[in-house]
Amino acid sequence: MNISEFVWHRLSEWGLKRVYGYPGDGVGGLDVALENAKDVIEYVQVRHEEMAAFMASAHAKFTGEVGLCYATSGPGAIHLLNGLYDAKMDHVPVLALVGQQARTAIGASYQQEVDLQTLFQGVTEYVAMASVPEQVRHLVDRAVRIAHTKRAVTCVILPKDVQELDYQDPPVAHGATHTGVGYAGPAKLPDEALLRDAAEVLNAGSKVAILVGAGALEATDEVIEVAQRLQAGVAKALLGKAAVPDDLPFVTGSIGLLGTRPSWDLMKNCDTFLMVGSAFPYSEFLPKPGDARGVQIDIDGSRLSLRYPMEVNMVGDSATTLRALLPLLSQKKESSWRRDIKKGMADWWDTLKERAMNSAEPLNPQRVFWELSPRLPDNAIITADSGSVANWYARDLRMRRGMKASLSGGLASLGAGTPYALAGKMAYPDRTVIACMGDGAMQMNGLNVMITISKYWKRWSNPRLVVLVLNNRDLNQVTWEERIMLGAGKTESTQSIPDFSYHRYAELLGLQGIFVDNPDRVGAAWDEALAADRPVLLEAYTDANVPPLPPHITLKDAKNFVSMIPSEPELGSVLKNSAKELLTSVLPGTD
Repeated sequence: MNISEFVWHRLSEWGLKRVYGYPGDGVGGLDVALENAKDVIEYVQVRHEEMAAFMASAHAKFTGEVGLCYATSGPGAIHLLNGLYDAKMDHVPVLALVGQQARTAIGASYQQEVDLQTLFQGVTEYVAMASVPEQVRHLVDRAVRIAHTKRAVTCVILPKDVQELDYQDPPVAHGATHTGVGYAGPAKLPDEALLRDAAEVLNAGSKVAILVGAGALEATDEVIEVAQRLQAGVAKALLGKAAVPDDLPFVTGSIGLLGTRPSWDLMKNCDTFLMVGSAFPYSEFLPKPGDARGVQIDIDGSRLSLRYPMEVNMVGDSATTLRALLPLLSQKKESSWRRDIKKGMADWWDTLKERAMNSAEPLNPQRVFWELSPRLPDNAIITADSGSVANWYARDLRMRRGMKASLSGGLASLGAGTPYALAGKMAYPDRTVIACMGDGAMQMNGLNVMITISKYWKRWSNPRLVVLVLNNRDLNQVTWEERIMLGAGKTESTQSIPDFSYHRYAELLGLQGIFVDNPDRVGAAWDEALAADRPVLLEAYTDANVPPLPPHITLKDAKNFVSMIPSEPELGSVLKNSAKELLTSVLPGTD
């Protein structure tokens, strides 16, 4: 084997079965070898390297495996960065293979020569460049093992001339090292003394609140059992949306700016706080320090007591730790605390329904999500992009057991929703995948990814992949942030974006396009999309001025809203829609 052939062979020995990438002369050797390795590594050709990195990140999130992407030297490698930072900030394992100019050219300001080790230093836990064949085995082995064990990004740089050299095992000699294949995760169970300390805190509480994140996605049963034992309410960070189903009456849904009023109340009124597998960033939505005793479980000790000063901090796997903790927890009787949580959630779902049914010009975006929620297929995979679309995804969609859902969390990058959806579909071709997109994200990356979807969809056992686009001609989240956080009216020069016929574009690609701008047609449009024999782009022509109300409106928010009035170019629509949303919150049934 030459080096390129060895790399794909070695990665397959690690169990990596799919790579997302784009060719180039800087990875010519890898390109040729990949064509001959199709029986062990599936290649997914993207339209842009950023999409490859996003897809690798999403693959890691949906499967728990190491995501794999590759790109050519110089510009290709640079393009990977945004998706790699997405993986880094959401703590998922991704390995990037990148090309480099020939060793003889390095240092000569050669075409496409970029200092890649410096470039990737900030995003990776491990980055190294091969200079001789005897290095390649341990570079690949360490990159995969470190990515998996530390849930981090790693990178191996392969100069183009090295890719074509004959592979050689390292010699049994001083200065050489010999690595092997095989995963081994970190220790998963805290010390028994810490478990007892945690149980003492949790047993003593009378109003327990639980917050779960992505680290609890594989601990659904354990979280539910702990919540029942403690008679607790359970809120979810956005990356943990699928961790516990929303049909449980004590699950209060999302937390934060995109969250629910019951989650706000849960955190602000609890006396005991259990945080599991989450690095939720906004401390203002958590209990006030000192108001609640705290216990935290996280696989990464560096994230303990990061957002709230915890009394007991435990490093461990969420499911394993909760199973060990359960026998130490006392069964609490149902109290007014638990009954209030259930009533609050029942009222909240009624409020969301009323908000969704409010009229708008022409279509209320909340209606689109409200109609989708009961139609979600079993085991669906849902992705969302950043922007106002994430508000409706976070609040209006009810997750059921077995579903998967994710988005760009820590980085909150625009444009991740469609590459996430494609990666979910490639990993689980039998499951229905739904991407929830705003038109800004769709213009940035989504149109690009639709071409990739058109290339691969006929391979899938279940052809259903629906891309929802809210076409409101506005970069909507930022517009509302300007209004509420800055006290300024919409800046049309930066916020207004071109109208575009997304559904017709899908038809050009041989996919199905559906357009809806009538609230009475939304349900039928979803039925049509979910029954289609091919991927669908569902374009909903929505009102940009329906406000994504936060769960708690501060005096500062109210003052800024008043301050923006003189400079708001769409004032009438903004005031009318805002009044409807606020009235619905206090007078259900108002339209």
